[in-house]
Amino acid sequence: MKQRRFAGLALGLAAVLTLGLAACTPGGSGSPDAGAGDAGDGDYTIAIVPKDATNPWFVRMDEGVKRFAADTGLDVYQKGPAETDATMQAQVIQDLIAQGVDAIGVVPVDPGALETVLKQAIDAGIVVVTHEGASQQNTMYDIEAFNNSDYGGFIMDNLAEAMGEEGVYTTMVGHVTNASHNEWADGAVARQLAEYPGMTLLEAEPRVESQDDGEVAYQVAKEMLKKYPEISGFVGTSSFDAPGVARAIEELGLTGKVFVTGTGMPAANKAILQKGLVKSLTLWDPADAGYAMASLAKMILDGEEIADGVDLGVAGYEDMRFAEGSDKVLEGNGWVVINQDNVDDYGF
Repeated sequence: MKQRRFAGLALGLAAVLTLGLAACTPGGSGSPDAGAGDAGDGDYTIAIVPKDATNPWFVRMDEGVKRFAADTGLDVYQKGPAETDATMQAQVIQDLIAQGVDAIGVVPVDPGALETVLKQAIDAGIVVVTHEGASQQNTMYDIEAFNNSDYGGFIMDNLAEAMGEEGVYTTMVGHVTNASHNEWADGAVARQLAEYPGMTLLEAEPRVESQDDGEVAYQVAKEMLKKYPEISGFVGTSSFDAPGVARAIEELGLTGKVFVTGTGMPAANKAILQKGLVKSLTLWDPADAGYAMASLAKMILDGEEIADGVDLGVAGYEDMRFAEGSDKVLEGNGWVVINQDNVDDYGF
């Protein structure tokens, strides 16, 4: 491993962008090899840190990480905590810092809880990129498969269709600290207010938490449906939300009366889609996100310019654009919808 160290990193991220990575900022005018160390030698170790190493979503992400390693011949691998826990995730990152990796890509459990350890990584000369971490401060760039607000609107469009554009609904997030889940939920509510006047957000409990756990999602949905029988829809965000809510709907005999949609994996949700418990689910391929994170990290290490239109080498991430008002958050166009008609088309 030949580790790249950037001059001035001890001064923090702002100094990195000013002194060492001028060419990597949007519209940067520095030369491709701006920055200290042996940028461009191509001999790197890149580690991707998911929220949870055992979650099927991130098991799929690992496939993309491995594909990038195979395509490039670099030492690229995924290492995550045994469960979705911010403290455990921070420890994984701490261990990687100690090992002296060249770059770390993170899907934050809680962006705020990771600020200190990610700053330590940056100060140590390690490239840091994130995914689903638009609010993260100590990152060089954050990549999103799409505009989070628009994706939430897309989820709402699917729920509205299932509900016949009328009725009471609530929103569910994995954790109330999860930036992207809350942005999707907020986007869904905004779309409902703008486009679906016949629908109403449950005022008493407009947002509930599943803890990224299907059993918790089931229990919470069951309790909500008993407590608020007027509910006829759930916006889910975690990949565990829709299956958990669907289980509650079926158990309570509410199939066809209460609906849920949100993010979910095709194979894992085939049964509930085919049974009609869920009309449709939305997602992006986590393998592509893992590939894109590793690709972005390599580009930074190589001193390449990161600007509007940057191509990270995978579908949905081939024309990345900076989010409005941001020089750090890059957005793609990687979302898809799955239903009982196309659930077998994706292969995962």
